[in-house]
Amino acid sequence: VQLQASGGGLVQAGGSMRLSCAAPGRTLTSYAMGWFRQAPGKERNFVAAISRNAGSLYYSDSVKGRFTISRDNAKNTVYLQMNSLNIEDTAVYYCAAAYSGYDSRVYTEFVDYNYWGQGTQVTVSS
Repeated sequence: VQLQASGGGLVQAGGSMRLSCAAPGRTLTSYAMGWFRQAPGKERNFVAAISRNAGSLYYSDSVKGRFTISRDNAKNTVYLQMNSLNIEDTAVYYCAAAYSGYDSRVYTEFVDYNYWGQGTQVTVSS
């Protein structure tokens, strides 16, 4: 499964941005999806996850209440709406797909994911 992340760029602190993750020509209905991010010199960390049927969502504490993950299975696309961005949100954001046999299960560990997108840079300026 090839995942293509897009929507990154430069935004001022307090602003909003929406990332997209598409899988052209492939269905994602068998996959739970997630977003991770990696800041310079740091590990790749979990941000948000959504189950196959979108019935379960999970967020890291650092983004809870500000970010929203969603998916449109008809378009084979997953989104990450990011609001109230701050400088600490600056990172390369990666989408990932985890093959799942469960409709409502979410995954938060790096090792759970089978496929990764190429990453999209998000830079928040003061």
